[in-house]
Amino acid sequence: MVNVAVLGCGVVGSGVVEVIKKNSFSISQRAGMEIKVKWILDIRDLPDSPYADLLTKNSEDIFNDDTVSIIVETIGGVRAAYEFTKKALQSGRHVVTSNKELVAKHGPELLKMASDNKVNYLFEASVGGGIPIIRPLNQCLAANEIHGITGILNGTTNYILTQMKKEGKDFADALKEAQKNGYAEADPTADIEGHDACRKIAILSSIAYNEYVNCENIYTEGISKLTVTDMLYAEKMNSTIKLIGISKRVGNKVYARVSPAMIRKDHPLANVEDVFNAIVVKGDAIGEAMFYGRGAGKLPTASAVVADIIDIVKHTGMYGNNIWERKSYDNLINSGENDIGFFVRVKVRNSEEAKKFISRSLGQVEFISLNKPGLQDELAFVTAKEKEGPMLEKIKVLGTIASIKEVVSIIRIEEE
Repeated sequence: MVNVAVLGCGVVGSGVVEVIKKNSFSISQRAGMEIKVKWILDIRDLPDSPYADLLTKNSEDIFNDDTVSIIVETIGGVRAAYEFTKKALQSGRHVVTSNKELVAKHGPELLKMASDNKVNYLFEASVGGGIPIIRPLNQCLAANEIHGITGILNGTTNYILTQMKKEGKDFADALKEAQKNGYAEADPTADIEGHDACRKIAILSSIAYNEYVNCENIYTEGISKLTVTDMLYAEKMNSTIKLIGISKRVGNKVYARVSPAMIRKDHPLANVEDVFNAIVVKGDAIGEAMFYGRGAGKLPTASAVVADIIDIVKHTGMYGNNIWERKSYDNLINSGENDIGFFVRVKVRNSEEAKKFISRSLGQVEFISLNKPGLQDELAFVTAKEKEGPMLEKIKVLGTIASIKEVVSIIRIEEE
Protein backbone atom coordinates (compact mmCIF):
# COMPACT_ATOMS: atom_id res chain seq x y z
CA MET A 1 0.00 0.00 0.00
CA VAL A 2 1.12 3.57 -0.79
CA ASN A 3 0.03 6.29 1.60
CA VAL A 4 -0.64 9.78 0.25
CA ALA A 5 -1.07 13.07 2.10
CA VAL A 6 -3.00 15.91 0.50
CA LEU A 7 -2.08 19.48 1.47
CA GLY A 8 -5.16 21.66 1.05
CA CYS A 9 -8.78 20.50 0.98
CA GLY A 10 -10.06 23.08 -1.48
CA VAL A 11 -11.54 22.43 -4.90
CA VAL A 12 -8.62 20.46 -6.34
CA GLY A 13 -7.51 18.80 -3.09
CA SER A 14 -10.96 17.46 -2.29
CA GLY A 15 -11.26 16.35 -5.91
CA VAL A 16 -8.05 14.31 -5.60
CA VAL A 17 -9.41 12.52 -2.52
CA GLU A 18 -12.74 11.93 -4.25
CA VAL A 19 -11.13 10.44 -7.37
CA ILE A 20 -8.82 8.15 -5.37
CA LYS A 21 -11.71 6.88 -3.24
CA LYS A 22 -14.24 6.55 -6.06
CA ASN A 23 -11.89 4.82 -8.51
CA SER A 24 -9.75 2.97 -5.95
CA PHE A 25 -10.02 -0.43 -7.63
CA SER A 26 -9.08 0.67 -11.16
CA ILE A 27 -6.38 3.01 -9.82
CA SER A 28 -4.83 0.17 -7.81
CA GLN A 29 -4.89 -2.09 -10.87
CA ARG A 30 -3.15 0.50 -13.03
CA ALA A 31 -0.60 1.41 -10.36
CA GLY A 32 0.06 -2.19 -9.33
CA MET A 33 -0.50 -1.31 -5.69
CA GLU A 34 -3.27 0.10 -3.50
CA ILE A 35 -3.15 3.89 -3.08
CA LYS A 36 -4.70 5.35 0.05
CA VAL A 37 -5.16 8.93 1.28
CA LYS A 38 -3.97 8.89 4.89
CA TRP A 39 -3.91 12.59 5.75
CA ILE A 40 -5.47 15.85 4.55
CA LEU A 41 -3.94 19.09 5.81
CA ASP A 42 -6.14 22.19 6.08
CA ILE A 43 -6.10 25.05 8.57
CA ARG A 44 -9.88 25.48 8.38
CA ASP A 45 -12.53 23.77 10.48
CA LEU A 46 -14.39 21.46 8.10
CA PRO A 47 -16.83 19.54 10.32
CA ASP A 48 -19.13 18.70 7.40
CA SER A 49 -16.38 17.30 5.21
CA PRO A 50 -16.89 13.66 4.21
CA TYR A 51 -13.17 13.26 4.92
CA ALA A 52 -13.24 14.65 8.48
CA ASP A 53 -11.48 11.55 9.84
CA LEU A 54 -8.45 12.30 7.64
CA LEU A 55 -8.14 16.00 8.42
CA THR A 56 -5.38 17.62 10.46
CA LYS A 57 -4.33 21.22 11.02
CA ASN A 58 -0.83 20.19 12.06
CA SER A 59 1.64 19.57 9.22
CA GLU A 60 3.92 17.66 11.59
CA ASP A 61 1.34 14.87 11.73
CA ILE A 62 2.18 14.28 8.09
CA PHE A 63 5.93 14.90 8.09
CA ASN A 64 6.43 12.71 11.18
CA ASP A 65 4.55 9.85 9.53
CA ASP A 66 7.18 7.71 7.81
CA THR A 67 4.50 5.67 6.03
CA VAL A 68 3.58 8.65 3.83
CA SER A 69 5.65 8.54 0.65
CA ILE A 70 3.76 10.93 -1.65
CA ILE A 71 2.69 14.49 -0.86
CA VAL A 72 0.04 16.17 -3.00
CA GLU A 73 0.32 19.96 -2.82
CA THR A 74 -2.91 21.75 -3.74
CA ILE A 75 -2.63 24.73 -1.42
CA GLY A 76 -2.07 27.29 -4.16
CA GLY A 77 -0.02 30.45 -3.89
CA VAL A 78 3.70 30.33 -3.27
CA ARG A 79 4.86 30.95 0.30
CA ALA A 80 3.45 28.01 2.28
CA ALA A 81 3.39 25.71 -0.77
CA TYR A 82 7.08 26.39 -1.41
CA GLU A 83 8.11 25.63 2.16
CA PHE A 84 6.05 22.43 2.36
CA THR A 85 7.30 21.25 -1.03
CA LYS A 86 10.94 21.76 -0.07
CA LYS A 87 10.41 19.97 3.23
CA ALA A 88 8.74 17.03 1.49
CA LEU A 89 11.44 16.66 -1.17
CA GLN A 90 14.26 16.98 1.32
CA SER A 91 12.66 14.27 3.45
CA GLY A 92 12.74 11.90 0.47
CA ARG A 93 9.06 12.10 -0.43
CA HIS A 94 7.65 12.47 -3.91
CA VAL A 95 5.58 15.61 -4.56
CA VAL A 96 2.70 16.05 -7.01
CA THR A 97 1.20 19.50 -7.53
CA SER A 98 -1.31 21.50 -9.53
CA ASN A 99 0.30 24.78 -8.46
CA LYS A 100 1.32 26.57 -11.66
CA GLU A 101 2.54 29.69 -9.86
CA LEU A 102 4.94 27.68 -7.72
CA VAL A 103 6.24 25.61 -10.64
CA ALA A 104 6.70 28.67 -12.87
CA LYS A 105 8.64 30.59 -10.20
CA HIS A 106 10.63 27.86 -8.46
CA GLY A 107 10.64 24.98 -10.94
CA PRO A 108 14.44 24.82 -11.48
CA GLU A 109 15.21 24.69 -7.74
CA LEU A 110 12.49 22.15 -6.91
CA LEU A 111 13.28 19.86 -9.85
CA LYS A 112 16.95 19.80 -8.88
CA MET A 113 16.03 19.17 -5.26
CA ALA A 114 13.88 16.22 -6.33
CA SER A 115 16.70 14.80 -8.43
CA ASP A 116 19.24 15.23 -5.63
CA ASN A 117 16.95 13.36 -3.23
CA LYS A 118 16.06 10.65 -5.78
CA VAL A 119 12.34 11.45 -5.80
CA ASN A 120 9.88 12.89 -8.29
CA TYR A 121 8.37 16.36 -8.57
CA LEU A 122 5.45 16.06 -11.00
CA PHE A 123 3.00 18.74 -12.10
CA GLU A 124 0.87 17.54 -15.02
CA ALA A 125 -2.16 19.38 -13.60
CA SER A 126 -0.38 22.75 -13.46
CA VAL A 127 -0.91 23.62 -17.13
CA GLY A 128 -3.87 22.03 -18.88
CA GLY A 129 -5.98 20.85 -15.95
CA GLY A 130 -7.32 17.57 -17.27
CA ILE A 131 -5.53 17.90 -20.63
CA PRO A 132 -2.45 15.65 -20.86
CA ILE A 133 0.34 17.90 -22.12
CA ILE A 134 3.40 17.77 -19.85
CA ARG A 135 3.84 13.99 -20.02
CA PRO A 136 3.43 13.99 -23.83
CA LEU A 137 6.04 16.75 -24.10
CA ASN A 138 8.46 14.84 -21.87
CA GLN A 139 7.80 11.40 -23.33
CA CYS A 140 5.66 11.01 -26.46
CA LEU A 141 7.25 13.97 -28.27
CA ALA A 142 10.73 13.47 -26.83
CA ALA A 143 12.16 12.55 -30.24
CA ASN A 144 11.16 15.94 -31.66
CA GLU A 145 12.88 19.27 -31.63
CA ILE A 146 10.03 21.49 -30.48
CA HIS A 147 9.88 24.67 -32.56
CA GLY A 148 6.86 26.33 -31.00
CA ILE A 149 3.80 26.17 -28.77
CA THR A 150 0.58 28.14 -29.24
CA GLY A 151 -2.38 27.78 -26.94
CA ILE A 152 -5.58 28.92 -25.32
CA LEU A 153 -4.44 28.30 -21.78
CA ASN A 154 -7.11 29.84 -19.57
CA GLY A 155 -10.70 28.64 -19.43
CA THR A 156 -12.04 31.71 -17.62
CA THR A 157 -10.93 34.19 -20.27
CA ASN A 158 -12.00 31.88 -23.07
CA TYR A 159 -15.48 31.66 -21.54
CA ILE A 160 -15.68 35.46 -21.23
CA LEU A 161 -14.58 35.98 -24.84
CA THR A 162 -17.10 33.38 -26.03
CA GLN A 163 -19.90 35.22 -24.19
CA MET A 164 -18.82 38.53 -25.74
CA LYS A 165 -18.71 37.01 -29.22
CA LYS A 166 -21.83 34.81 -29.17
CA GLU A 167 -24.12 36.66 -26.75
CA GLY A 168 -22.95 40.24 -27.36
CA LYS A 169 -22.24 40.81 -23.66
CA ASP A 170 -19.74 43.48 -22.74
CA PHE A 171 -16.66 42.48 -20.77
CA ALA A 172 -18.03 43.41 -17.33
CA ASP A 173 -21.25 41.42 -17.81
CA ALA A 174 -19.42 38.43 -19.24
CA LEU A 175 -17.06 38.44 -16.26
CA LYS A 176 -20.00 38.51 -13.82
CA GLU A 177 -21.52 35.56 -15.68
CA ALA A 178 -18.23 33.66 -15.38
CA GLN A 179 -18.13 34.35 -11.63
CA LYS A 180 -21.77 33.33 -11.21
CA ASN A 181 -21.06 29.99 -12.93
CA GLY A 182 -17.94 29.35 -10.85
CA TYR A 183 -15.52 29.81 -13.76
CA ALA A 184 -13.93 32.97 -12.33
CA GLU A 185 -12.67 33.76 -8.83
CA ALA A 186 -14.00 36.65 -6.74
CA ASP A 187 -10.67 38.31 -7.59
CA PRO A 188 -10.22 37.37 -11.26
CA THR A 189 -7.04 39.39 -11.81
CA ALA A 190 -4.72 36.43 -12.46
CA ASP A 191 -7.03 35.18 -15.19
CA ILE A 192 -8.25 38.32 -16.96
CA GLU A 193 -4.87 40.06 -16.91
CA GLY A 194 -3.13 37.04 -18.41
CA HIS A 195 -0.90 36.04 -15.46
CA ASP A 196 -2.31 32.51 -15.27
CA ALA A 197 -1.73 31.90 -18.98
CA CYS A 198 1.74 33.43 -18.69
CA ARG A 199 2.78 30.95 -15.98
CA LYS A 200 1.51 28.09 -18.12
CA ILE A 201 3.34 29.11 -21.30
CA ALA A 202 6.49 29.56 -19.19
CA ILE A 203 6.20 25.99 -17.86
CA LEU A 204 5.53 24.54 -21.31
CA SER A 205 8.43 26.50 -22.80
CA SER A 206 10.81 25.35 -20.08
CA ILE A 207 9.92 21.73 -20.84
CA ALA A 208 9.90 22.08 -24.63
CA TYR A 209 13.24 23.86 -24.91
CA ASN A 210 14.92 22.17 -21.93
CA GLU A 211 15.86 25.42 -20.24
CA TYR A 212 14.16 27.65 -17.72
CA VAL A 213 11.91 30.37 -19.13
CA ASN A 214 11.06 32.88 -16.42
CA CYS A 215 7.38 33.89 -16.45
CA GLU A 216 8.27 37.30 -15.04
CA ASN A 217 10.14 38.18 -18.25
CA ILE A 218 7.29 37.27 -20.64
CA TYR A 219 5.26 40.12 -22.14
CA THR A 220 1.73 39.71 -20.77
CA GLU A 221 -1.48 41.52 -21.65
CA GLY A 222 -5.01 40.64 -20.54
CA ILE A 223 -8.49 40.93 -22.05
CA SER A 224 -10.10 43.63 -19.90
CA LYS A 225 -9.85 46.30 -22.62
CA LEU A 226 -11.58 44.24 -25.32
CA THR A 227 -15.07 45.24 -26.46
CA VAL A 228 -17.97 43.69 -28.34
CA THR A 229 -17.17 46.10 -31.18
CA ASP A 230 -13.72 44.51 -31.47
CA MET A 231 -15.49 41.16 -31.82
CA LEU A 232 -17.70 42.51 -34.61
CA TYR A 233 -14.69 43.77 -36.53
CA ALA A 234 -13.02 40.38 -36.10
CA GLU A 235 -16.14 38.70 -37.53
CA LYS A 236 -16.04 41.07 -40.51
CA MET A 237 -12.43 39.99 -41.09
CA ASN A 238 -13.38 36.27 -40.93
CA SER A 239 -11.48 36.05 -37.64
CA THR A 240 -12.04 35.68 -33.93
CA ILE A 241 -10.28 37.07 -30.84
CA LYS A 242 -8.65 34.76 -28.28
CA LEU A 243 -6.23 35.17 -25.40
CA ILE A 244 -3.22 33.41 -26.88
CA GLY A 245 -0.07 32.16 -25.17
CA ILE A 246 2.71 31.63 -27.66
CA SER A 247 6.36 30.69 -27.57
CA LYS A 248 8.85 29.72 -30.23
CA ARG A 249 12.52 28.94 -30.47
CA VAL A 250 14.43 31.63 -32.40
CA GLY A 251 18.09 30.69 -32.71
CA ASN A 252 19.42 30.20 -29.20
CA LYS A 253 16.69 32.34 -27.64
CA VAL A 254 12.96 32.09 -27.00
CA TYR A 255 10.17 34.41 -28.04
CA ALA A 256 7.18 34.23 -25.70
CA ARG A 257 4.05 36.34 -25.27
CA VAL A 258 0.56 36.28 -23.79
CA SER A 259 -1.97 38.67 -25.29
CA PRO A 260 -5.33 38.92 -27.04
CA ALA A 261 -4.90 38.15 -30.72
CA MET A 262 -7.03 37.94 -33.83
CA ILE A 263 -6.80 34.54 -35.50
CA ARG A 264 -8.50 33.50 -38.71
CA LYS A 265 -11.45 31.11 -38.47
CA ASP A 266 -9.42 28.35 -40.14
CA HIS A 267 -6.81 28.51 -37.36
CA PRO A 268 -6.73 25.31 -35.21
CA LEU A 269 -7.64 27.32 -32.10
CA ALA A 270 -10.47 29.40 -33.59
CA ASN A 271 -13.31 27.05 -32.61
CA VAL A 272 -12.11 26.37 -29.07
CA GLU A 273 -14.84 28.00 -26.98
CA ASP A 274 -16.33 28.34 -23.49
CA VAL A 275 -14.09 26.93 -20.73
CA PHE A 276 -12.14 24.64 -23.03
CA ASN A 277 -8.41 24.96 -23.60
CA ALA A 278 -6.28 23.79 -26.50
CA ILE A 279 -2.54 23.64 -27.10
CA VAL A 280 -0.81 23.23 -30.46
CA VAL A 281 2.75 21.89 -30.33
CA LYS A 282 4.98 22.16 -33.40
CA GLY A 283 7.76 19.59 -33.70
CA ASP A 284 10.26 18.90 -36.47
CA ALA A 285 9.17 15.27 -36.85
CA ILE A 286 5.48 15.28 -35.92
CA GLY A 287 4.52 18.62 -37.46
CA GLU A 288 1.55 19.96 -35.49
CA ALA A 289 -0.11 18.08 -32.62
CA MET A 290 -3.13 19.55 -30.82
CA PHE A 291 -4.23 18.80 -27.25
CA TYR A 292 -7.80 19.78 -26.35
CA GLY A 293 -10.05 19.53 -23.31
CA ARG A 294 -11.27 21.15 -20.11
CA GLY A 295 -8.41 23.21 -18.78
CA ALA A 296 -9.71 23.56 -15.24
CA GLY A 297 -12.33 22.29 -12.83
CA LYS A 298 -12.36 20.05 -9.79
CA LEU A 299 -12.37 16.58 -11.30
CA PRO A 300 -10.47 17.23 -14.56
CA THR A 301 -7.59 18.75 -12.58
CA ALA A 302 -7.79 16.03 -9.92
CA SER A 303 -7.62 13.46 -12.71
CA ALA A 304 -4.24 14.82 -13.82
CA VAL A 305 -2.95 14.89 -10.23
CA VAL A 306 -3.95 11.27 -9.63
CA ALA A 307 -2.36 10.26 -12.95
CA ASP A 308 0.96 11.63 -11.63
CA ILE A 309 0.51 9.64 -8.40
CA ILE A 310 -0.11 6.46 -10.41
CA ASP A 311 2.97 7.17 -12.52
CA ILE A 312 5.14 7.42 -9.40
CA VAL A 313 3.75 4.22 -7.85
CA LYS A 314 3.91 2.29 -11.11
CA HIS A 315 7.59 3.18 -11.54
CA THR A 316 8.72 2.73 -7.95
CA GLY A 317 12.47 3.16 -7.66
CA MET A 318 12.63 5.46 -10.65
CA TYR A 319 12.81 9.22 -10.40
CA GLY A 320 12.92 12.06 -12.88
CA ASN A 321 16.18 13.76 -13.73
CA ASN A 322 14.54 16.44 -15.85
CA ILE A 323 16.17 19.64 -14.62
CA TRP A 324 15.44 23.03 -16.18
CA GLU A 325 18.87 24.41 -16.81
CA ARG A 326 19.31 28.16 -16.41
CA LYS A 327 21.36 28.62 -19.58
CA SER A 328 20.94 32.38 -19.47
CA TYR A 329 19.10 35.01 -17.49
CA ASP A 330 18.64 36.78 -20.82
CA ASN A 331 17.18 33.99 -22.96
CA LEU A 332 13.98 35.79 -24.04
CA ILE A 333 13.75 37.91 -27.17
CA ASN A 334 12.29 41.36 -26.54
CA SER A 335 8.70 41.30 -27.81
CA GLY A 336 9.41 44.46 -29.78
CA GLU A 337 11.69 42.45 -32.08
CA ASN A 338 8.91 40.17 -33.29
CA ASP A 339 7.35 40.74 -36.73
CA ILE A 340 3.58 41.05 -36.44
CA GLY A 341 0.58 42.94 -37.81
CA PHE A 342 -1.97 44.88 -35.77
CA PHE A 343 -5.67 45.63 -35.88
CA VAL A 344 -6.20 49.24 -34.75
CA ARG A 345 -9.26 51.37 -34.01
CA VAL A 346 -9.10 55.15 -33.59
CA LYS A 347 -11.70 57.82 -32.81
CA VAL A 348 -11.36 60.69 -35.28
CA ARG A 349 -12.29 64.36 -35.65
CA ASN A 350 -11.64 64.48 -39.38
CA SER A 351 -11.85 61.12 -41.14
CA GLU A 352 -10.16 62.10 -44.42
CA GLU A 353 -7.25 63.88 -42.73
CA ALA A 354 -6.83 60.98 -40.31
CA LYS A 355 -6.76 58.46 -43.18
CA LYS A 356 -4.05 60.42 -44.98
CA PHE A 357 -1.89 60.67 -41.86
CA ILE A 358 -2.31 56.97 -41.01
CA SER A 359 -1.30 55.94 -44.53
CA ARG A 360 1.70 58.27 -44.53
CA SER A 361 3.01 57.30 -41.11
CA LEU A 362 2.22 53.57 -41.01
CA GLY A 363 2.76 52.65 -44.64
CA GLN A 364 0.59 49.97 -46.18
CA VAL A 365 -2.67 49.63 -44.23
CA GLU A 366 -6.06 48.12 -45.00
CA PHE A 367 -9.07 50.07 -43.73
CA ILE A 368 -12.02 48.02 -42.42
CA SER A 369 -15.54 49.45 -42.33
CA LEU A 370 -18.33 48.21 -40.10
CA ASN A 371 -21.90 49.28 -40.82
CA LYS A 372 -22.97 49.83 -37.23
CA PRO A 373 -24.55 52.88 -35.52
CA GLY A 374 -22.21 54.89 -33.33
CA LEU A 375 -19.06 54.17 -35.33
CA GLN A 376 -19.26 57.15 -37.69
CA ASP A 377 -16.44 58.91 -35.88
CA GLU A 378 -13.96 56.04 -35.94
CA LEU A 379 -11.56 54.34 -38.33
CA ALA A 380 -10.36 50.75 -38.13
CA PHE A 381 -7.46 49.31 -40.06
CA VAL A 382 -4.94 46.51 -40.27
CA THR A 383 -1.21 47.20 -40.53
CA ALA A 384 1.37 45.26 -42.49
CA LYS A 385 3.73 42.99 -40.54
CA GLU A 386 6.60 44.91 -39.04
CA LYS A 387 8.80 44.84 -35.95
CA GLU A 388 6.38 45.17 -33.03
CA GLY A 389 8.30 47.85 -31.13
CA PRO A 390 8.61 50.45 -33.92
CA MET A 391 5.03 49.81 -35.12
CA LEU A 392 3.59 50.33 -31.64
CA GLU A 393 5.45 53.61 -31.33
CA LYS A 394 3.94 54.78 -34.65
CA ILE A 395 0.46 53.73 -33.52
CA LYS A 396 0.79 55.58 -30.20
CA VAL A 397 1.71 58.78 -32.06
CA LEU A 398 -1.70 58.67 -33.78
CA GLY A 399 -3.39 59.74 -30.57
CA THR A 400 -1.42 63.00 -30.52
CA ILE A 401 -2.42 64.47 -33.88
CA ALA A 402 -5.24 66.95 -34.44
CA SER A 403 -7.46 64.82 -36.68
CA ILE A 404 -7.50 61.84 -34.25
CA LYS A 405 -9.11 61.95 -30.79
CA GLU A 406 -7.71 58.72 -29.36
CA VAL A 407 -6.51 55.21 -30.09
CA VAL A 408 -9.29 52.87 -28.94
CA SER A 409 -7.98 49.36 -29.65
CA ILE A 410 -4.67 47.73 -30.55
CA ILE A 411 -4.90 43.97 -31.13
CA ARG A 412 -2.20 41.71 -32.53
CA ILE A 413 -2.95 39.53 -35.56
CA GLU A 414 -1.52 36.04 -35.03
CA GLU A 415 -1.00 34.01 -38.19
CA GLU A 416 0.97 31.05 -36.85
